[in-house]
Amino acid sequence: MFRNKQTIKTRFIHKAHAMWGKPVEELTKNEVYQTFAGVVREVISENWIKTNKAYLDRQEKQVYYFSIEFLLGKLLDCNLINADIKKVCAEAMQELGLDLEGILHEEPDAGLGNGGLGRLAACFIDSIASLGLPGHGCGIRYKNGLFTQKIVENNQVELPDGWLQNGFVWEFRKADKAVEVRFKGNAYMKDVDGKLECVHENYYKVSAVPYDVPIVGYKNNTVNTLRLWNAEVVLNSDFEEISYDAYKEKLRYKHMVQRITKILYPDDSSYEGKELRLVQEYFFVSAGIQSIVRHYKRSGADLNDFHEKIVIHINDTHPALAIPELMRILMDEEGMTWEKAWYITRRTVAYTNHTILPEALEKWSIDMFKSLLPRIYLIVEEINRRFTKEAWERYHSDDKMRELSILWDGQVHMARLAVVGSFSVNGVAQIHSDILKSHTMRDFHDYYPGKFNNKTNGITHRRWLIKANPKLAELINQSIGPEWEKDPGRLINLLRFKDDKGFKAEIDKIKRGRKEVLAKYIKNRYKVTVDTSSIFDVQIKRIHSYKRQIMNILNVMAVYSRMLEDPNTLTIPRTVIFAGKAAPSYHIAKLTIKLISKLSDMINNDKRVNDKLKVLFLENYSVSLGELLFPAADISEQISTASKEASGTGNMKFMMNGAITLGTLDGANVEIRNAVGDDHCIIFGLKAEEVLAYYENGQYSAWDIYNSNIQVKTVLEQLINGFFPNSGESFRALYDFLLYNNDEFFVLKDFDAYSKARRYSGEKYRDREAWLTSSIVNIAHSGIFSSDRTIKEYAEEIWDIKPVKIK
Repeated sequence: MFRNKQTIKTRFIHKAHAMWGKPVEELTKNEVYQTFAGVVREVISENWIKTNKAYLDRQEKQVYYFSIEFLLGKLLDCNLINADIKKVCAEAMQELGLDLEGILHEEPDAGLGNGGLGRLAACFIDSIASLGLPGHGCGIRYKNGLFTQKIVENNQVELPDGWLQNGFVWEFRKADKAVEVRFKGNAYMKDVDGKLECVHENYYKVSAVPYDVPIVGYKNNTVNTLRLWNAEVVLNSDFEEISYDAYKEKLRYKHMVQRITKILYPDDSSYEGKELRLVQEYFFVSAGIQSIVRHYKRSGADLNDFHEKIVIHINDTHPALAIPELMRILMDEEGMTWEKAWYITRRTVAYTNHTILPEALEKWSIDMFKSLLPRIYLIVEEINRRFTKEAWERYHSDDKMRELSILWDGQVHMARLAVVGSFSVNGVAQIHSDILKSHTMRDFHDYYPGKFNNKTNGITHRRWLIKANPKLAELINQSIGPEWEKDPGRLINLLRFKDDKGFKAEIDKIKRGRKEVLAKYIKNRYKVTVDTSSIFDVQIKRIHSYKRQIMNILNVMAVYSRMLEDPNTLTIPRTVIFAGKAAPSYHIAKLTIKLISKLSDMINNDKRVNDKLKVLFLENYSVSLGELLFPAADISEQISTASKEASGTGNMKFMMNGAITLGTLDGANVEIRNAVGDDHCIIFGLKAEEVLAYYENGQYSAWDIYNSNIQVKTVLEQLINGFFPNSGESFRALYDFLLYNNDEFFVLKDFDAYSKARRYSGEKYRDREAWLTSSIVNIAHSGIFSSDRTIKEYAEEIWDIKPVKIK
């Protein structure tokens, strides 16, 4: 058994000899990691084989979760925890003179995602496996992540994220399961013996090769699959015999293929970048669906029953091409009629929407789409023709056609395609789902009553509590027993300790310990000493105008200015922490980072205030950095403009680790507030209906606030009046953005309410007993925000799949 220390040691030594030809004591740190992870991989594979066999034997209905991102983080520690072998492995390594924590540190974060979308997908596939559900992920094997973020002279600089330079120990290359994906060429319908068939010619081919990653369930022997697709050149045997011009064309083709899976999210500010993004989306969707259909047919099942055994769930619109691609395969390759293929497709695909911003809904130029994917375009065109014919017969309204047509104004509207071609459309928080139905997709909700539903997001407590905050997990086990690990809803039993002084003291001790860990990291990395008794006030998320990091830092500017006049302005010391990446072409977001970084330099070096106020921007935010930040935070900044954030999941990670939410009634903040009550969170600002009313009536004026509110005017003037030495006009664009763009996200309107909420948070923190009660209440209610709860709802209410027990 692998749970035996001696077996682990023996396997480790044998693998070290086989991989490196060295004795254990001569291995480098990375070689130790590769060796140990390789041993764990072998053990996991045993259950992986059993799981796949069980699914095949029982012919269970399965779900395939398609996402352009899977932000996995480091997998070794989670795999040890989920396989229930961490303790014995630590003991075995210690007897070999090795430190398990040091080994874990060597693993790179997998560069397969960027933010909330990818982290959600990672949490979901973890929960699917941990609940024993037959389900798998499908994505892209990016050779480089988004980018490595460095702050150089206060500016974000993007460097390559070559996370694969030492390989990825968890992947298994399956060259025998490669499929062919076709791009460009000409496609047209041809009459063959009285039947219309499609001819697609002069296309170029890309080989899609799968790399499978095991996804380990929690203490249940289940190991599901994340299949990541890599683009490779289709080699021709006559390569050496072609002409020089043809040879050059081959090189261009090779370069094009290699670009497909080279980097996550190519810059889409250019035509070439947009085209590459569309290529990526079709590439992994086509490969994934071809693979699913092939596997389904090999099982001996009838394709007419495909929708009875398979669910394809698309995470946002990036995989929406699953709809026409499944149609293509069923018609062109399997000979089905349009009607039969459409019947199956619309009962197979389910869609999660992640945005209520109309401008963020994905669209593609028809000309680009048609040139790149000619056969798929013909199918989309026919889907649109049939749907709009039906809609016109119902409404006879040009206005309705403008809102419902998949092809409109020279563009392919992907969200509309996703709604028309799916059997379920869900939002990711109650307020988000309500706004989808009443505003963003109101016409589709009216057209398809009952299709829209809500599935509030969740996070995996296995990573964000058991792994990230083990001492807190241990205290919870001692207090209410370990059953919550498999049923996180049982965390509610912690409520009986909310007034227990001994329990509060333990919670306080654990929080201080985590703050010390983070403070040490900050000291080593940034040479800044932070006060661990100060309030750790944290905002970590993608830098975006609607998330309003700008409001946070403008408030810090205001506090700093007041402290220069009155050093006692802050009665409780505060450490304000930011982290997150800005898209390379997003000028305002990058300028916001520069403002944060510039102000942090001023404050942290100003002896008049730096014993009470520190500001830090922690570069290159990642899952691993999040594991340091969430357990250490006292305040969770969730300050997006109400109605803009679909859900958020950082708010849940903070809550699960005992931080108090300071936020607007936006996204899942609404449900967090409803769960914990007004006494245990801090809510401020405009409500969603007020924001939407301002957009509709146009009665908001940023200039009115600027001219009537001295605090707002002061901080905005500081952006351009020389308050920042040697900055010149650096921040003029931020000033103009807020005033001349009429403050699109209501930063100035909410500024006073936000400032008051921040001051109140300091007063609340001073009452330690009350603060610790709130912290415990938040942890206790966090179980309802576990992704296990979310996935159970998906399984029961959308996917109709059931757990399979693996022995």
